[in-house]
Amino acid sequence: MRVGMALSYAGGFKETVAELADYEKAGLDIVFVAEAYSFDAVSQMGYIAARTERLQIASGILPIYSRTPTLLAMTAAGLDYVSDGRFTLGIGASGPQVIEGFHGVRYNAPLGRTREVIEICRKVWRRERLEHDGKHYTMPLPGGLGKPLKLINHPVRERIPIVVAAIGPQNVELTAELAEGWEPIFYVPEKAGDVWGASLAAGKARRDPSLGELDVIAQATLAIGDDVSGLLEFGRPMAALYIGGMGARGKNFYNDLARRYGYEKEAALIQDLYLDGKKDEAAAAVPYELLEKMSLVGSEGFVRERLQALRESGVTTVNVTPIAGTHEDRVRLVEKVKELAA
Repeated sequence: MRVGMALSYAGGFKETVAELADYEKAGLDIVFVAEAYSFDAVSQMGYIAARTERLQIASGILPIYSRTPTLLAMTAAGLDYVSDGRFTLGIGASGPQVIEGFHGVRYNAPLGRTREVIEICRKVWRRERLEHDGKHYTMPLPGGLGKPLKLINHPVRERIPIVVAAIGPQNVELTAELAEGWEPIFYVPEKAGDVWGASLAAGKARRDPSLGELDVIAQATLAIGDDVSGLLEFGRPMAALYIGGMGARGKNFYNDLARRYGYEKEAALIQDLYLDGKKDEAAAAVPYELLEKMSLVGSEGFVRERLQALRESGVTTVNVTPIAGTHEDRVRLVEKVKELAA
């Protein structure tokens, strides 16, 4: 099981990257860089490539709506080049609040667009003359002066790994069919089979064997000790933001997921409170069991058991957020979880 870590997009990026060398020495396998309505992730990943040697670098995620498919392919090829083949292209649909509100692009057909984006990216990396006649993207545009072009540079790899962030049944099925990796959110190993098992099986039944096994990337807060359970409270505001505030009533993918996990009443309450501006009350309503099951927060024995549960459910990469008072202690947490994951 690989151990990864997501970098915060809220600030202090240079300071965080300066510390990555220590995490790299501690055994960290891969770092994920998010792009919300924040600084762009691409410039930051190029910076990471220059400051690290072995660490895999992934976008976690680049929204498919904010760049053309060809630009996504060019960007991935460029990052793979400057990192000497260490890049993974993480993509996802994001949500209508960000895509329509911040980018001014209509949020439609996420499934069809994701499928075409993956197809176009792989054509570009193979240096084929780009011709694509899809429902959502057409290259070259008909009736104009465009002609089929191929990438000038020779990519380091013609198959750069693609990871798709997905939680909806159809999107998970598509991911299992087409992508090298799948990144769900709020992953509870005991519930994963009931929620996503059928979708994963349907997608894998159509999967090209050359893609290899699906890399399943689960996120988890990390703290190891006999008196760390209180640190789970730090996860409440983020869970409430997603379950309660990332979308409108009837159009919130994360709220739907909480309901599918069996927290129907709690999900409704969190959303009502959050959308009424009662964010603290919404955070308090997040079930403790959900926070615990999604985490690696507890005694060493508890963390070992949770890692085993993740492994048995199909997880191959655990993406941790180490919580400790000092950088040195966070590095030791990564060392320890790397040891336990092995």
